[in-house]
Amino acid sequence: MKIRTFGSAMVALVLSAGLAVAQDGAKQDMKTAGHDTASATKSAGRGIKKGTVKGAKATKHGTAVGATKTARGTKKLGKAIVGDKTPTTTPHDPPKPQ
Repeated sequence: MKIRTFGSAMVALVLSAGLAVAQDGAKQDMKTAGHDTASATKSAGRGIKKGTVKGAKATKHGTAVGATKTARGTKKLGKAIVGDKTPTTTPHDPPKPQ
């Protein structure tokens, strides 16, 4: 009877030790998954920031170009209405040799 109890106790001890190791492994896997998720989120955030900054610069440049072309066209149209034949320049144009 004592051997049976001792044997059962040993089996229970081995199984519980195995479960403890499995739980530690699962706990570590969860930590690793959490770190991987955080790393991926940071990386995605950096990519979004880079794209946003690049888009903002392109929008700023496009707006400046559009404003310059609009100013140039408006001046040209005004000169055409008045009959002025001098070259049209805007603040962003380099001086033209005359």
